[in-house]
Amino acid sequence: MKQPMKKLALAGTFAIALASLTGCATQTYLLSPNSAHQETPTYDKGQTFFVAGLGQEQEVNAAEICGSTAQIAKVETKLTPMNALLGYVSSGIYTPRQMKVYCK
Repeated sequence: MKQPMKKLALAGTFAIALASLTGCATQTYLLSPNSAHQETPTYDKGQTFFVAGLGQEQEVNAAEICGSTAQIAKVETKLTPMNALLGYVSSGIYTPRQMKVYCK
């Protein structure tokens, strides 16, 4: 009876390790590609989506965050390993993403 439990524990550990290494994606929108920008984002918050985000959207006004459209360096949406794990554990019901805005 010990052998099946070891195999199950190993399979579970492997599945979690695999899930943490996959599914991470970043979309970056460069508005001023050649300009210097802050290393740390001015805005960095999680966005909540459900059912894999199908038909859902959330807007962030980057011009308001940076003071004007001329001050926006880049906008980034990221699926972090933790976000991917939360989506995996909830079978895609809860699918968060990180939203970052970098100003000049």
